[in-house]
Amino acid sequence: MSARVRRNADTQGYRHKFGVLGPSTNTIVQPDFDDLRPRGVTNHYSRIVVDNAKAVSNESFMAGAWEISHNTIDAVRGVLTCAPDYLVMGMSAVTFFGGAKGAQQWRKTVEDVAGLGVSTGSEALAAALAAYGGINKVAFFSPYYPTANAEVRNFLSDYGYETVRNIPLQCPSWTAIAEVDERRTIDTFKALDGDDVDALIQVGTNLSAIRIAAAAETWLGKPVIAINTATYWHALRHNEVTDQIDGFGRLMAEF
Repeated sequence: MSARVRRNADTQGYRHKFGVLGPSTNTIVQPDFDDLRPRGVTNHYSRIVVDNAKAVSNESFMAGAWEISHNTIDAVRGVLTCAPDYLVMGMSAVTFFGGAKGAQQWRKTVEDVAGLGVSTGSEALAAALAAYGGINKVAFFSPYYPTANAEVRNFLSDYGYETVRNIPLQCPSWTAIAEVDERRTIDTFKALDGDDVDALIQVGTNLSAIRIAAAAETWLGKPVIAINTATYWHALRHNEVTDQIDGFGRLMAEF
């Protein structure tokens, strides 16, 4: 689709206006999504108000994740006032809860309120894995705690993917997730890799891995998927925006 095609009267978002929903503590999604957007598509961020919870245990992490989930609808109503034509979830943890069925139900709840389609991290990840093809065994890491990683593993299993290993970084707060640096991210990808896995995955939207995952594909020789890349790619392709964008891995450049 040409960037010149005018879908609406918005002078910058003339192809699409995306409403992006993310926790108020998240400082990564907004710049990551803006780096991924093609010309004529604009992102309009609506903050899901949440305290900077100290996620120091399985229980407190899950409680904080559910708080974000419960506050999502207010953020949806807020972003609708700018008349977006599609929504993109800039948070992923709760979209994995309850497996494939739970993910579908969670998305449908938001869509029923918004009257718009929604791309979620969990379902976008499943679509990205399918786009690469030939993937059976995966390994992933997150900033989460083990209980939340178990939910991700369960979701992937529902789509037929076996998780060989996973690493929960157990970040001590929501804002600390954004402080995971490049060296730690690279080392974690390396720790996950092995001849027994077909693809590597990073989940947790407040951890920026869109460039590191792209670089890792070149030195590991297999698909490496960052959740923010997968989610935004899904939103673009769902809306027939097929621009191939270099610098963010095969997903954005080839599929």
